[in-house]
Amino acid sequence: MYVCCLLPGIAAAQQTILVFGDSLSAAYGIPREAGWVSLLQQELQRSHPQYQVINASISGETTTGGRQRIDAALHQHNPSIVILELGANDGLRGAPIAEIEANFAALIQQARKAQAKVLLLGMQLPPNYGGDYTARFKALYPKLAQRYHVALVPFFLEGVAPEQFQADNLHPTAQAQPRILQGVMQQLKPLLEIECGC
Repeated sequence: MYVCCLLPGIAAAQQTILVFGDSLSAAYGIPREAGWVSLLQQELQRSHPQYQVINASISGETTTGGRQRIDAALHQHNPSIVILELGANDGLRGAPIAEIEANFAALIQQARKAQAKVLLLGMQLPPNYGGDYTARFKALYPKLAQRYHVALVPFFLEGVAPEQFQADNLHPTAQAQPRILQGVMQQLKPLLEIECGC
């Protein structure tokens, strides 16, 4: 499946995947090497060794903060793929949906302007944030993916069992990270193969 990338004598140019997220991608509360981003790098070393992964995630990050710093990250790392994992902190703070949407639109457009493909990781909120707000928040990710024709993981934490969260009930444990990576890889692999030309 990856023969075109791995044939001896064919040097594949080094490419970068930029993970741009919050504490869920910054390995909050667990060893950094146990986080899904580190596991992604290990997986790609086996399957797509021409890719390096840069983790530009910051605990507590919001879409507003991400919008302010993505240009510098794009210029510094020149990624071919950007994985956007943001929005949870906006939602937990009750930020207006229209504001979150505008920030995401800017993030996607800036990545596109830098010639990077985008993978958007969807989030959901606990039901105690109100039926209308949580429904609109959940619908925001597929809406953006459809509008901008970007790849989407509908729910980033899909399949993580209740006992696989830390004491705060917000951040997954180390044991949950392989499952998270599995969900990301399902949508990332087609982008890798487009870039590779496989």
